[in-house]
Amino acid sequence: MREMAGLTLEGVTKRFGSTTAVDAVDIRVADGEFLAVLGPSGCGKTTLLRLIAGFERPDGGTLAIGNTVVSGPRTFVPPERRRVGIVFQSYALWPHMTVEGNVGYPLRTAGVKGGAYRARVEAALASVGLTGYGVRRPAELSGGQRQRVALARCLVMEPSLMLLDEPLANLDVHLRASMEAEFAAFHAKTRATMVYITHDQSEAMALADRIAVMDGGRVVQVATPRTLYREPATAMVAGFIGRGALVPVTVETAEDGGRVRVAWERGTAIVRAAPGRRPGPGLLCVRPEDLAVGETGAPGTVRRVVYKGGATAVEVDVGGVTLALSVPEGAVPHPGQSLRIAVTDGWIVPAAADDLTPATAAFRPEAAVREASPAA
Repeated sequence: MREMAGLTLEGVTKRFGSTTAVDAVDIRVADGEFLAVLGPSGCGKTTLLRLIAGFERPDGGTLAIGNTVVSGPRTFVPPERRRVGIVFQSYALWPHMTVEGNVGYPLRTAGVKGGAYRARVEAALASVGLTGYGVRRPAELSGGQRQRVALARCLVMEPSLMLLDEPLANLDVHLRASMEAEFAAFHAKTRATMVYITHDQSEAMALADRIAVMDGGRVVQVATPRTLYREPATAMVAGFIGRGALVPVTVETAEDGGRVRVAWERGTAIVRAAPGRRPGPGLLCVRPEDLAVGETGAPGTVRRVVYKGGATAVEVDVGGVTLALSVPEGAVPHPGQSLRIAVTDGWIVPAAADDLTPATAAFRPEAAVREASPAA
């Protein structure tokens, strides 16, 4: 029986010369939890995985797997003694070996033989739906099947913690969707503790119990997918998660039900805010579902229309601010058309003063606001 273990990072820091790749990271992962670490390229998420696995020594902080400190000021447990399983995006399978050979390789190196060896290999293959595939070679398998072999090879050693380094990055879009479902089903069945590294927000949102968003080596928010989307803590998180816009506003008064009245250049709106939000400058995050086309509202001009299947994504320029909304089938607007856009909801980002600039007026997920303060 594999012993599951939680993961605790306290002030973990890693520097490469003058560059701080991981900056005082604090994360706690519960036993059996699925945590996704999400962020743009260069944010430090792969270095974080290497620190957890033991491939890198931290320059500061403490890292514990379960109740055992594996990295600290006076402690460093090497990778082979951490009982951490890793699944890479490149599969890392030996082409000259059979599936059984690839899955059983860690057991052979550990000296496991005979009936125990066969039982554990068969159990690992069964857990990923590859019973009967042991005699095949990697070249005879699809991309998804190869990734499942890599997962079985990880499981066969009964690791206390599983790390997955962008495991779906090399798969086509349809196969990725299928493997997302398989990863979710596998986690539900095994309740293994998993840390899943990715730059793809849709993967993280679909799979994880919680998501840690990284930027510039720091963890800027850890929350459930729904909370990240509806209540981003910083401008960077608001920009990286989902589609929408950041609009500089002035918070005027508190309303009932944890909402506030805000004013911006094109009107007023009643939106959501954290408890105790005070009047003053703020950033309003508005998602497509927070906007409506009607006879009242701010005047704007349609700039771009993209059919998404069942609905149409529309970008509207409202006084220099690009607002993205979704309209159903029917009377779809066309570029150049004038519309009135009403703000029906939104979230006041707990932003620092430096975030309150006109440059934050529009964004897409692939263009995260890198200047955002990491403070919530």
